[in-house]
Amino acid sequence: METRSMNGVFGFVVLLSFLVYSSSAMLTPGGVNYEVQALMEIKNSLHDPHGVLNWDESSVDPCSWNMITCSSDKYVTGLASPSQSLSGKISPYIHNLTHLELLLLQSNNITGPIPTELGMLQKLKTIDLSDNQLTGKIPPPLAQLKSLQYLRLNNNSLSGAVPLELSNMTQLTLLDLSFNNLSGPVPRLLAKTFNILGNPIICATGKEPECNGTTASMPLPFTLNNSQNAQPFGRPKTHKVALAFGTSLGCICLLIIGFGFFLWWRQKHNKEIFFDINEQHHEQVCLGNLRRFQFRELQAATKNFSNKNILGKGGFGNVYKGCLSDGTIVAVKRLKDGNAIGGDKQFQTEVEMISLAVHRNLLRLYGFSMTPTERLLVYPYMSNGSVASRLKAKPPLDWSTRKKIALGAARGLLYLHEQCDPKIIHRDVKAANVLLDDDCEAIVGDFGLAKLLDHRDSHVTTAVRGTVGHIAPEYLSTGQSSDKTDVFGFGILLLELISGQRALEFGKAANQKGAMLDWVKKIHQEKKLDMLVSKDLKDKYDLIELEEMVQVALICTQYHPSHRPKTSEVVRMLEGDGLAEKWEASQRAESTRCRANEFCSSERYSDLTDDSSLLVQAMELSGPR
Repeated sequence: METRSMNGVFGFVVLLSFLVYSSSAMLTPGGVNYEVQALMEIKNSLHDPHGVLNWDESSVDPCSWNMITCSSDKYVTGLASPSQSLSGKISPYIHNLTHLELLLLQSNNITGPIPTELGMLQKLKTIDLSDNQLTGKIPPPLAQLKSLQYLRLNNNSLSGAVPLELSNMTQLTLLDLSFNNLSGPVPRLLAKTFNILGNPIICATGKEPECNGTTASMPLPFTLNNSQNAQPFGRPKTHKVALAFGTSLGCICLLIIGFGFFLWWRQKHNKEIFFDINEQHHEQVCLGNLRRFQFRELQAATKNFSNKNILGKGGFGNVYKGCLSDGTIVAVKRLKDGNAIGGDKQFQTEVEMISLAVHRNLLRLYGFSMTPTERLLVYPYMSNGSVASRLKAKPPLDWSTRKKIALGAARGLLYLHEQCDPKIIHRDVKAANVLLDDDCEAIVGDFGLAKLLDHRDSHVTTAVRGTVGHIAPEYLSTGQSSDKTDVFGFGILLLELISGQRALEFGKAANQKGAMLDWVKKIHQEKKLDMLVSKDLKDKYDLIELEEMVQVALICTQYHPSHRPKTSEVVRMLEGDGLAEKWEASQRAESTRCRANEFCSSERYSDLTDDSSLLVQAMELSGPR
């Protein structure tokens, strides 16, 4: 009787939840949610080797599924599965996701044509199908998407002419059709930024005028019409215009003086008042779900940036916990010297490009705020904090969780280095910049202000940004950074995960002078790795896995950047592929260098980190974030 009663209660709960959800969702005649049906068709038409699309068609609510985001009224608004090794084709049933705003399937192995049915999704704002193996023509119905602002179809095998209809899409901010097999003629494209380089039939040399450009060099039609209808000015009109111009200039000068006096008066009487002359009142920015916040909204959310709400302090500014008016908990990064970071357009463009870096192991950017004196970035709040804080907290992270964190962080860096376009160097990889979600999945953060890499192997900067103990030797001495700079920092991160200590804490018990790598190498050679493991683990770890992780760390922290592995190779080694060969090669190279130079590269790094002037410079530019 009790079992039958419990089954009845459970059935009632399921039925009730179904009725509540179906009140806002459209159902087929058979009682199936249209969006669930569409998503299952999409899943069935794709090959998912890693099982990331673990969707269940018996589920009432697709909003709980991986890779899916929904609106407040339970409609699917986002489908984002980049860099998941998906193959197969995009199902035409995608047109049933009628509220879809964001479609991100870049960096997979998807084949076949682009479904013409995408042109039916009138709410789409961002489409990124780049870096796949798509074929066929660009569907002309895409031009019917009046809300579409970002369209990336680059690095595929699309053919045929660029549809003439795309010339009517004046709302496009970015259109990238580069590196396909498209042919001419090319219509006049009015996107603010467009690119069709790498299409040999159109752009044989890459210098043709239609290969790339902006609206700055291509005026809108009504501008041309106005210029054509304008009549040449005679002398009387010139005189009148000069008089009017002089009068207007005088009035403007008076207004500027008066406004400057008013600002001075306000600042003198209340320095806590933030006066924002450029702040826009609309919140939505033309990029998927990226949102532009009003400064006063974030000021209220953080209780006027109260010290009690500070989550962390760093070289770029403080991070505050905030609660938005709808109850959403966020982390707000208030950048130092906001008015010195760059112009409004430069900052907004950089933020928009960074927000396109979407990966399950990267911290997603919610939005930003921008005033003449303030620059703020808004991120989701991570209740588990950073790896650095969790390594010191109770209960301690177990060994399997530490391994999962290492692999997740490596996959996030792999996306930044080899799958993101343009590529991004982090420049400060450490435990404090790796956050943990509710499932202790590693989320790499603080890459939002890293300088973007324009397809070159390295980038020279004038200022060293990083944290002492994590900075690669070539970056500390020359200011030259690359993805191998991040690989070095990741190697130190692995040692932090193993030991539970900060980089500069290593070896103090053994009277070392902060020479962490020398100490780790020494205890590795002496087979005393138990001295390195965090005492919190209490022997609850696998000795073989410990040995392998230390080897990966030492391979990543080799002195010369050319000897360090690529990030993709680091991921494979952590997954158990190719470590033995890499370790043997690194030991042979190290032995050769030591014989030739009479001292090992790690000792040279120790000498470099003993230079107090370099340490002071790097410390001033860094700090936990």
